[in-house]
Amino acid sequence: MQRNKRKWGLLILLGIIGFCLLSIVILLIVNIFLPKSSTITNQLGEMDMVRILEAQHLRENLGDQVFPGLQSVDIPVLLFNEENAFLTGMQNPDDGWVKVPQEQQRGGAWQLIPAMEEFPEQPYYRSAYDTNSEPDAFTVRVGETYVSSLPTYEWFRIDLMNHFRSDLPGFVKSFFPYSLVTGIFMLNSDTYLSMIQHESFHAFQAVWAQPRFEQAERDGIQLGDQYPWENQESIDAWKVELDLLQSALKAEDKEAARQLVQQFLDQREARRIQIKLSPDLIRYETQREWIEGMARYAELETWRIAANDPKYQPIPEMKSDHKFKDYRTFEQRWKRELDQIVRMADDEGDGRFYYSGMAQAYLLDRLHPSWKLTLGADPMLNLEDLLEQSLGVDNLNLLP
Repeated sequence: MQRNKRKWGLLILLGIIGFCLLSIVILLIVNIFLPKSSTITNQLGEMDMVRILEAQHLRENLGDQVFPGLQSVDIPVLLFNEENAFLTGMQNPDDGWVKVPQEQQRGGAWQLIPAMEEFPEQPYYRSAYDTNSEPDAFTVRVGETYVSSLPTYEWFRIDLMNHFRSDLPGFVKSFFPYSLVTGIFMLNSDTYLSMIQHESFHAFQAVWAQPRFEQAERDGIQLGDQYPWENQESIDAWKVELDLLQSALKAEDKEAARQLVQQFLDQREARRIQIKLSPDLIRYETQREWIEGMARYAELETWRIAANDPKYQPIPEMKSDHKFKDYRTFEQRWKRELDQIVRMADDEGDGRFYYSGMAQAYLLDRLHPSWKLTLGADPMLNLEDLLEQSLGVDNLNLLP
């Protein structure tokens, strides 16, 4: 009996080893054929244009539900790959683009590219750039117009894989599951379309609230290095804070959510006192939540509305995009975002503010339905200020 157990144990072990070796061989073969550069670098592909048009269609039909005024602002789109930037939605643009808020001129003269046969009314422009002046995945300014800027779908995935290749130890590079990991970040066209909404919202912020937008970005540049990212006391306190936000979002009724929001605000104040956070760094937190948290909210909220509004119909051309899931993947993405919130406390960089700001915005939807009108009229308000307002006596009347 003991010999049989050892025999089966050995067979199982050999099976596991064989499976691992087979997986490595498969990954080695798959990775050989993974692209390291864009298929075509001197023009946009048909599907690039389809996604741009659908992103504009989303904003022009659903934008005001996301934030008042969003759908009435003209926001062109700039996509880029490893060699060229492509500008759509403008005519006779000024040369290049301006990196904001640094006011750095990038790129050169725009070359008009004839419209694709499938889209005869959609000519676009191309401008080459050197490797030291790649456009930002943010918003840039062309002349006096703010445009959303991000990589092409193809280049986003390839560039991400290239970053993994450069960061991984040599012996891992050959069999690392690049396609699987990049798929987490860019699962489908739904994800990419939401990213365009994110960067478009930054362009909207620059138009709607330019003084705060510019100051928030300057604060991000000047104060980010001073923030106590690696302070364990701060990380532990942030974990409690983010857990309260997650719990409030999951709360089944408004009163429970309201109580958790009060605990969150108390915990936030206690953390800042506990680690002696300076007024400048407190401002840094609220600025990053205003800039990136709200953009993350716009990214997800556009997706949510498109998924749930029976009146919204994507443009017909999206049917040709086999990576498009008709926004049905929103619930999957939302669950992932909720789970991720509590993991962001010890994240390197300002990623935690994307989530803390986004979470506050969704809680405001629930507890303070008019918050967007209030913020639209006074963009200097912080999300946490509006949450504090949501707990006031007047807002208690909104609760069931």
